[in-house]
Amino acid sequence: MSVNKLIETWRYPAILLFSIGVSSVGSWIYFIALNLIVLNLTGSAIAVSGLYIVRALSKLFASFWSGSLIDRLNKKHLMIVLNLFESLLIVTLPFFSTLPWIYFMVFVITIASSMYHPTSMTYITKLIPVEQRKRFNSLRSLLDSGAFVTGPAIAGLLFTIGSPNMAIYLNAIALFLSACITFGMPNIEANQQLASKADAKFSYKVLFSDWKLVIRFSLKNPYIMMIYLLFSAMIVMMTATDSLEAAFATQVLSLSEGEYGVLVGIAGAGVLVGSLMNTAIVEKIPTAWLIGLGSLITALGYLIFTSSYTFLIASLGFFILSFAMAFANTGFYTFYQNNIPVDSMGRIGSIYGFVEALFIIIITAVFGVAAEIISIRYVVVSAALIMLLVSITLLIFNIQPSKAKFYSTISKL
Repeated sequence: MSVNKLIETWRYPAILLFSIGVSSVGSWIYFIALNLIVLNLTGSAIAVSGLYIVRALSKLFASFWSGSLIDRLNKKHLMIVLNLFESLLIVTLPFFSTLPWIYFMVFVITIASSMYHPTSMTYITKLIPVEQRKRFNSLRSLLDSGAFVTGPAIAGLLFTIGSPNMAIYLNAIALFLSACITFGMPNIEANQQLASKADAKFSYKVLFSDWKLVIRFSLKNPYIMMIYLLFSAMIVMMTATDSLEAAFATQVLSLSEGEYGVLVGIAGAGVLVGSLMNTAIVEKIPTAWLIGLGSLITALGYLIFTSSYTFLIASLGFFILSFAMAFANTGFYTFYQNNIPVDSMGRIGSIYGFVEALFIIIITAVFGVAAEIISIRYVVVSAALIMLLVSITLLIFNIQPSKAKFYSTISKL
């Protein structure tokens, strides 16, 4: 491929990746700054935990209905509006000095960010040709890992020379910049008929109809649903286990706060190295193996970490699980884009996301209670073993020769 052809082919994907990268870094800065603002305001770790609960509830609330809007609206315009809306709300956040109002604002802000992900996923699927999706997703994983490393570092620098409010404003600027960048992207739906545009006003009947559509799709495509649910089960177990990560490291492994900080840094290094390697070799690895083997190695990393008794072994587990996630995510995103109908991707993704968010809340709460009643180590090791079982099942389903058509580079949408 000539240089000019390569530039032309990757011009818009590169712009979109830049927009995603700016937004991802800003999100990390915002989240860390918000934790510090609430901690300084209340002096309570419980109040900070409340932020996680509010965000989870907000995602649950948004997932219930947002897909119905996403599929009926222009994706480019919606992405711009969501970025601008979120930016405006974040700018006003430092002016609220009471915890209930902060929680309310975070709830609304999270609705916008929760809608942005399935909207951008649909837009990406329509914009990126099927043969470029795996490469694009690997680059996106690299950007996400870079944001995971650089976001907290930038936030820490801002806290040193300024204040958490400065970090909040920086995220608002990043979101505004992301919206401006999106303005320059092609309007791929300008001449397309959007889903059910002739529907009556948005109502519970429309929602009910959309839920039935997703159920029909799931029953008609049990293999696609099975892969999605198994991967979601991995995400649920990882999120619930991560909620006990700090307590396990400090209380069970008796690590100091400094050692725990180093552990988190090792995880960042694992994510970065894994993403770089993933970008280099992604075209040589079948999508099925990216999902299955990536998930299996991630589960093994969690098992090593949760079974550890020393800092060295815990670090090894942390590095392995972080390293493998880039491969699993790239494979899953590619599978999702190639097998979910693009015209109903918002509804299917949001409703599946609703189920995932619901189970994250339930399992995280169960793990928290079980850790108090039994022991933290017993809970996290059990979770890692469940993850291992799920990942083995996922790998077996992925690599069946009869299912190769679901991982083909020929689009079925």
